[in-house]
Amino acid sequence: MSHLQQITVLGATGSIGLSTLDVIARHPERYQVFALSGFTRLLELEALCLRFRPRFAVVPTSAAAVALQGALHSGGVSTRVLVGEAGLCEVAGHPEVDAVMAAIVGAAGLKPTLAAVEAGKKVLLANKEALVMSGALFMQAVRKSGAVLLPIDSEHNAIFQCLPGDYARGLSQVGVRRILLTASGGPFRQTPLEQLREVTPEQACAHPNWSMGRKISVDSASMMNKGLELIEACWLFDAKPEQIEILIHPQSVIHSLVDYVDGSVLAQLGNPDMRTPISHALAWPERIDSGVAPLDLFAVARLDFQAPDESRFPCLRLARAAAEAGGSAPALLNAANEVAVQAFLQGQIRFPQIADMIDEVLNIAPVVVVESLAAVFAADTQAREIAEQWLQRHAR
Repeated sequence: MSHLQQITVLGATGSIGLSTLDVIARHPERYQVFALSGFTRLLELEALCLRFRPRFAVVPTSAAAVALQGALHSGGVSTRVLVGEAGLCEVAGHPEVDAVMAAIVGAAGLKPTLAAVEAGKKVLLANKEALVMSGALFMQAVRKSGAVLLPIDSEHNAIFQCLPGDYARGLSQVGVRRILLTASGGPFRQTPLEQLREVTPEQACAHPNWSMGRKISVDSASMMNKGLELIEACWLFDAKPEQIEILIHPQSVIHSLVDYVDGSVLAQLGNPDMRTPISHALAWPERIDSGVAPLDLFAVARLDFQAPDESRFPCLRLARAAAEAGGSAPALLNAANEVAVQAFLQGQIRFPQIADMIDEVLNIAPVVVVESLAAVFAADTQAREIAEQWLQRHAR
């Protein structure tokens, strides 16, 4: 390779960010860390900066920037510390950056991810909310800038690997009948329904197969994660909601499948380790070692599938309805879910009330056509206000 690829990692202290840095560290001949960002785990960010010595680091406040800059200076590291959303956008769109790992969780990741897209970068998309909130605008920006958009969610990365290279011509044009999006079912797949009122945040975050952050773990437990992924898949692969079927696959070995009109079904398999899709996207169209152990099918022994029960997972129904409604509905859904998950994690509501709050927001907030980011954030704000009002009435 002619030069080291310069990589910005947004959300470096989260599970996706750390897995990305693990892959990068395995290939010092290919990659160099250009910038890192962190939000709450600033001591961890400091340690990462001391190890990888990026050109830039981004933190949320000026006070945090002063503290980190001082610590790095004392450690002999010349990393320049930037602040807030403006700093995130700067390191995402910097002229010297080759690729951006967009791994900031939630709505906060939208603007810096768009900045990377508008700068025509290779964008490794782990922030599904960017597409959920502003799918049409986001994909329009991708086409306009010529950015390369590669999905990092294990399911979307699997679909990408199973589709033909010219799938952008249209799924029906390349012989695709449907996309099969797999889900583990999370920790409550077999929990008696009457017990769900009493489950704790710690139980919801104890995913049986994956190591993830707390917000994403709760989304997996409610299957909202799969609902958001359905919306994301519609935009990534120009699919209609009815072309995407969700099936529960507890082993998390088949990460998704593509069903073709000739009867062929292509699947991507692997151990449940995010370094596989990360390394795939980092090196695409090449392949590199990810550090993931080979899949032992003899140890797996069996692969099970079942249809999701929407009485157990009402968030899945709500997400599909938002996908079908279009416009601002997915942004409303996402914002309400963020408020609800935070309230559950803080012990303010019970687990089943996550869906109750989201349902109320979708019933009250009007769905409008989204033609600008301002409209996206207006819907986001309105949904949060309605959700907070619901919370005031129902909090424990």
